[in-house]
Amino acid sequence: MALSSPSFFSTLNTTSSLPHFHAPKLSSSSHFPITPSTTHLPLSHKWRAKVSFFPSFLKKRKDAKIIKEELLQAIEPLDRGAEATLEDQQAVDQIASELEKVSPIKEPLKSDLLDGKWELIYTTSQSILQTKRPKLLRSVTNYQAINVDTLRAQNMESWPFFNQVTADLTPLNPRKVAVKFDTFKIGGIIPIKAPGRARGELEITYLDEELRVSRGDKGNLFILKMVDPSYRVPV
Repeated sequence: MALSSPSFFSTLNTTSSLPHFHAPKLSSSSHFPITPSTTHLPLSHKWRAKVSFFPSFLKKRKDAKIIKEELLQAIEPLDRGAEATLEDQQAVDQIASELEKVSPIKEPLKSDLLDGKWELIYTTSQSILQTKRPKLLRSVTNYQAINVDTLRAQNMESWPFFNQVTADLTPLNPRKVAVKFDTFKIGGIIPIKAPGRARGELEITYLDEELRVSRGDKGNLFILKMVDPSYRVPV
């Protein structure tokens, strides 16, 4: 979803199969299976006949911890995504997709691991990264907080502007919410009512106690790390 507006941080604003290998059909007798003959096959066909049905069960899926390390290494030099090339974005997205497949939490909106304050460490959203501004005028750090019990969310920018926005969440399924922004705070102080069009959707595709991956309705990818599990969003 988009917990964002054109000028405010919106990590709640954004929303991959292996080839099938078929074993050769084996004939059988009443006592022993008979291996199909490859005597008259070309060498390449003999090789395929022997190994084509192995990859599907020999290729083990990576452990989530290993994939997380690969993901963090990939995004570390990218300045939260501001320095990412199209190739970088594709590489990060591929690793994130691998991680999403092994998420330990299948229904994140029912998990208290979602609660608290998260720091945005990577996104493809150019409006959040503020790449059209001079670097000195971009927010240094962006945060997003979510509380499942109250269905509230909040996006926060750090220096130099300290803008904030809060929103109501409506679950669409155990992983996805609709977002309706209610109040912007300029400089974290001056409140402005959000326009009715300030809405979006967010799908939480990976969650554990320290890392969250989300995808928004604009197609953007968000990767966040937990910084304060006790933080409460203003009601």
